[in-house]
Amino acid sequence: MLGGFGYNRGTARRLDAQEAIIREETMNSIVIAMRRLGAAALASAATLTALPAAHAAELHILSAGAAKSVVAEAVLAFEKKTGAKITAEYMPVGPIIKRLAEGAESDLVVLSQETMAQASEKGWILPPSLMQVGRVGLAVAVKEGAPAPDISTVDAFKKTLLAAKSIVYVDPTRASSGKHFASVLEKLGIAAEMKPKTKIVAGGYVAELVAKGEAELAVHLVTELLPVKGITIVGPFPAEVQKFIVYQAAVGAKAPNKEYAHAFLALLVEPEFRALALKKGFMN
Repeated sequence: MLGGFGYNRGTARRLDAQEAIIREETMNSIVIAMRRLGAAALASAATLTALPAAHAAELHILSAGAAKSVVAEAVLAFEKKTGAKITAEYMPVGPIIKRLAEGAESDLVVLSQETMAQASEKGWILPPSLMQVGRVGLAVAVKEGAPAPDISTVDAFKKTLLAAKSIVYVDPTRASSGKHFASVLEKLGIAAEMKPKTKIVAGGYVAELVAKGEAELAVHLVTELLPVKGITIVGPFPAEVQKFIVYQAAVGAKAPNKEYAHAFLALLVEPEFRALALKKGFMN
């Protein structure tokens, strides 16, 4: 249950109900993803299981931090299954786009849908390999044991932000979540008032600053709040200012090991990893 990850009870009940609905859609999502990958990719996955470790490839993955909790476990499973060695780098989508523009030869990339479209347009990924990892919304977190502020409505959310002594989120020029939250502050008309008490970080799990007592509120994607110990997730943004960011994975156009890369994507659509994505905070 999501309530076990540090949500307050009221929020946990709402999200548990939402999770039950999402799980009913999981099998449809798997079928769609498998059709996108195609029979060739699934066949390559079966072939790889028979390859000796000595002949296994070395893969490189550039992944948005939002997908780290899922990709990292898939990496371990894939290495064990195939003997391949994988180097995965996790960072905001902005730096990934910069790396690709500079000619990075990554076997796999995981990006937000918006930036993946840019990567596709520039010819940096193989469009037929594109698959959805999941979508995730933004939420607010406080230090574990601290009172949970009211963010149930837009007005309550605005008052909570103004009352906070400090807040932390990711650089809007580097990350999708930071970009959206900055636009929310503008929409609420409080960007100028929030600026003096805002801490903007380059990337990583921003809620760690809240856990350390260095900020009162953290704003981040649910998938990047759940792994952080010492915090409580108050709940998601009010619907009127929420944004669900879709994350996708694809084989890089310059991938040195395309066969292995396709097989890795095939692993991600297996029921075990679709269920894992839900557990880690993604929605289908």
